[in-house]
Amino acid sequence: MAIVAYKRVSSISQNADRQDFAGITIDKVYEDRASGANTDRPELKACLDYVREGDTLLVHSIDRLARSLQDLTKIIEQLTTKGVTVKFIKEGLTFTKDTSNPANELMLNVLGAIAQFERALIRERQAEGIAKAKAEGKYKGRSKALTEEEVQSLKADAELGIPKTKLADKYGIGRTSVYKYLEN
Repeated sequence: MAIVAYKRVSSISQNADRQDFAGITIDKVYEDRASGANTDRPELKACLDYVREGDTLLVHSIDRLARSLQDLTKIIEQLTTKGVTVKFIKEGLTFTKDTSNPANELMLNVLGAIAQFERALIRERQAEGIAKAKAEGKYKGRSKALTEEEVQSLKADAELGIPKTKLADKYGIGRTSVYKYLEN
């Protein structure tokens, strides 16, 4: 029976120091540096694969596990069905296979909905800021991943029949970006 911790921060420049599990001996820690807006996080996936029946998963707060109520409830259900106990330190909530605690379920749904609402507000403020910066001529958008020279080289490589996946690896971009560069 392992005690596993999961930590998440939204960007590479942030650190997870505030997500403290003081006084608790932890066997394994998983830490993502990614948005909680979706569940496509490598360390979360590894954590979910690692935990077994009888293990306890510690998470500092609900918003560190998921920013969507749907994702949150899905993850909790997936874990508790496996027999994993999930503990949220900040909120003082514990979830187990035994679902006979309606107060915990209510708190999970309320706090999960708040996290989802908070995420929506962040996105709204971000969009407003971008719109204002564009109107003032300060926002130029994201810079191009490739120089014009690299784009020409990419197009030449594509004409030689090099697979798109290999082109993406060679130029350090995603396959979708390869297709976008080839369209222009």
